[in-house]
Amino acid sequence: MSVTAVVEDAVDEPEDSAQEPRPRRGLGAYRAPLVALVALLVFALGYGAGVFAPPPRTPDDASAEAGFARDMSRHHAQAVEMAMIAYANSPTPEIRQLAYDMALTQQSQIGQMQRWLQEWHLLPTGSQPSMAWMPDGTQAGTDGLMPGMATSAQIAQLREAKGTEVDRLFLELMIKHHLGGLHMIDGVLDRTDRDEVVELAGTMKRNQQLEVTQLRAYQQNPG
Repeated sequence: MSVTAVVEDAVDEPEDSAQEPRPRRGLGAYRAPLVALVALLVFALGYGAGVFAPPPRTPDDASAEAGFARDMSRHHAQAVEMAMIAYANSPTPEIRQLAYDMALTQQSQIGQMQRWLQEWHLLPTGSQPSMAWMPDGTQAGTDGLMPGMATSAQIAQLREAKGTEVDRLFLELMIKHHLGGLHMIDGVLDRTDRDEVVELAGTMKRNQQLEVTQLRAYQQNPG
């Protein structure tokens, strides 16, 4: 057979010998690629937001957060000192236990605030005077004491007290101390949006409010 005959036979082949049309692809066939594409877009958007969003603001030397960390560390240190005096000398087991718990809690919180300053690359002491960060203009006294803090003479009196006089002085001084601390806590909560500061200050507020209630109850029912 010649090549021309083969070509002619191919041209003359009946139409019904052609292949049947391929079935159309359903939507299910496109589902997996579509999900993958959406996932890729979501990842890209999230990555872009992370790259281009500004990093959290680090508190500077004059910030409320730095001022609070420094001042409250000093405030707490005096509370720890008074609590340990009461723990050593109080004749009342319940007051000794409360004082011990206060000392442990506030010493731990001092450690947290000092760690903030290290992470923020700030010194434990700053260029601003004590309480300069407070929004209501509260200032430290001429003796450098912050709200609620006892004088050196009052600390000496507590240290020299005996018997139930230890309890009386400790309760009086610590209630005043806590109320001053609560004022400072409210001050930083009004000015900060940093999660770690809000969380710790909130914990301090709850603890000290509860302790003020306990201290007042011991005042009203001594012994």
